[in-house]
Amino acid sequence: MTRKPAAIREREARAEGPAPFGRSAGRRPGEPRPLRIERGVIPHAEGSAMISTGRTRVLCTATLEERVPNWMRGQGRGWVTAEYGMLPRSTGERTPRTSQTGGRAQEIQRLIGRSLRAITDLGAFGERTILLDCDVIEADGGTRTAAINGAFVALHDAFVALSNRGHLARGPLRDTVAAISVGMVDGTPCLDLDYREDSRAQVDMNVVMTGGGRFIELQGTGEGATFSDLELRALVRLARRGIRRIVAHQRRLLGGSGLLPPALAAKK
Repeated sequence: MTRKPAAIREREARAEGPAPFGRSAGRRPGEPRPLRIERGVIPHAEGSAMISTGRTRVLCTATLEERVPNWMRGQGRGWVTAEYGMLPRSTGERTPRTSQTGGRAQEIQRLIGRSLRAITDLGAFGERTILLDCDVIEADGGTRTAAINGAFVALHDAFVALSNRGHLARGPLRDTVAAISVGMVDGTPCLDLDYREDSRAQVDMNVVMTGGGRFIELQGTGEGATFSDLELRALVRLARRGIRRIVAHQRRLLGGSGLLPPALAAKK
């Protein structure tokens, strides 16, 4: 049988509509990447965790310092802060170490610090600083959200170390914290974007929430496109679902310490 010319076949295919939407590894739009968190990977640190979200891997370590910033001295309160960086070959092309002090790294480490302080009772551990170092080993999208999720585990274990030394006045954690990315990819709301999806998303958003369902931060941007209230609500619903999964994972991992607060009912 004689086939139609290629140009006609292509025109007819376009007229039938776009190809079905597809994600990396065949994931459904609301399906997150595989999540793994390993505790205690750096014995020298008061707390540490390696988090893997798909191919993204971030090493998070907690360092305890017996001091606070000068502006906090004499207040009887501690401080939680963070530093973030990407190893030179965590990306497809080498990232110079000198670039790690730039605006993007500063913005991300401030986000991590804010997120952790939001669920921490700073008066529970005296005038001490806990510094979270978040180092990206491999980057495939969602490094800042993975850093928050891993840093919470490292922070928790630093509090375990303080508890064992008798330095806690009371439970230092008010709640858990977790973060995830969402976005509109080819017009479809998607959860937990990898790099390929993030780079072509029309809307990109990072959501940070407490385990009880309260927002800490929303970072949403239209990348060359606007988005509606309906699309925003769809993205937030996806984020809530993904965050509940991460919080459940964290609680399974940390539940035996006695330092996690009782689970709060998350709002739907």
